Amino acid sequence: MKSASKWIRFVVGWAAALWIFFPIFWMLLTSLKSESQAYAAPPVVFFRPTLENFRAILEQSSYARYALNSVYVSCGATVFAMILSIPAAYAMAFRPGRRTKSLLVWIMSTKMMPPVSALVPIYLILGHFALLDSVASLIAVFAMSNLPIVLWLVYSYFCEVPHEILEAGRMDGMTPWQEIRYLLLQMSLPGLASTALLSIVLCWNEAFWSINLTSAKAGPLTVFIATFSNPEGFFLAKLSAASVLAIAPILVFGWIAQKQLVRGLTFGAVK
Repeated sequence: MKSASKWIRFVVGWAAALWIFFPIFWMLLTSLKSESQAYAAPPVVFFRPTLENFRAILEQSSYARYALNSVYVSCGATVFAMILSIPAAYAMAFRPGRRTKSLLVWIMSTKMMPPVSALVPIYLILGHFALLDSVASLIAVFAMSNLPIVLWLVYSYFCEVPHEILEAGRMDGMTPWQEIRYLLLQMSLPGLASTALLSIVLCWNEAFWSINLTSAKAGPLTVFIATFSNPEGFFLAKLSAASVLAIAPILVFGWIAQKQLVRGLTFGAVK
């Protein structure tokens, strides 16, 4: 019975993994086809692979600029969100008020709001200050968008730290800033690292705000992908190649940091 249950879990696990991976595999397959093969019906499975789509993209577009924008925006928004979250989580975890729990629930509930409902006011505000199509505006918007998740995770990790340690620090004359710097940051470093990694992934994959608030100057890779669908035509093979180039860095990054990412999604999130 245990052997049968083990095999069932094994088969179900692999089936789920293949189901999730298939779109990526098909996108990679399409990127290696010509445009006529990409549009063929029924789909062409056996063909001679070509790297012409990748060559055309790298030669005719500014992939490096879009990629750098993604790095700047993802890292900048993550740092900004962490700077805001750490002192807020410290106050909520170690100096809570009567409505701290309700405040946390309300903060997380803002993630349920459709982004399009806030698009017009944010667009008008950024336009008034001449911040449209700028890396700074994307950093601010991405940081605010991911702040509820980042704050919840940081708060969860801080709750893991025994309060007695901070009380001992206070008896030695530590200020709140010294408690954060010398005690909390040191003891919660693995959790903070996993939170930062998760935030980077979320920022890298954000498309709605990127497409609506930027164009060519500050656009990240999500905007780069969208440029291959335009009034001149829908280039499926080149679009697939652009998508592969856009997701490749974050896939490699996620693979390297998978243990920290899983810990951030499970251990810290269930507190």
